[in-house]
Amino acid sequence: MAQREFTGKHVAALFVGAFGVIIGVNLALAWNAVRTFPGLEVSNSYVASQQFNTRLAAQQALGWSVYADARDGQVFLSITDENGAPVEVAKLSAVVGRATQIKDDIAPTFEFDGTSYVAPIELADGNWNIRMVARAADGTEFTQRVILHVQG
Repeated sequence: MAQREFTGKHVAALFVGAFGVIIGVNLALAWNAVRTFPGLEVSNSYVASQQFNTRLAAQQALGWSVYADARDGQVFLSITDENGAPVEVAKLSAVVGRATQIKDDIAPTFEFDGTSYVAPIELADGNWNIRMVARAADGTEFTQRVILHVQG
């Protein structure tokens, strides 16, 4: 059997092919990252940063804790005060979704049942985020991202 010679053309083809695969994968990843990016969190980050400490102090003064749970086709969002008593807020809005994409985002209507806020949502297994905004009776805005782990 005759040995074939490994020429410069073979080396060039090997390098072009290897770098072509690397560049192709990078382009595919970049395209998917841009396509699934949910957008801006705030329109002006400087203005938001100037108000951050004031909003944080107001939220901490409320003394609220938030816990989320999902079972039996429902999502429970429990807001408690510093004594562990349930809190009924003046207004609550929330978006339930994945951390990495917005295609599964849901904006359910949570109803207060005396102890928790409940919304009928069937969630697939995995990690979910609840991005909530609640308003206290005195008008203080309370925003938080609550992590929800759903196990099947």
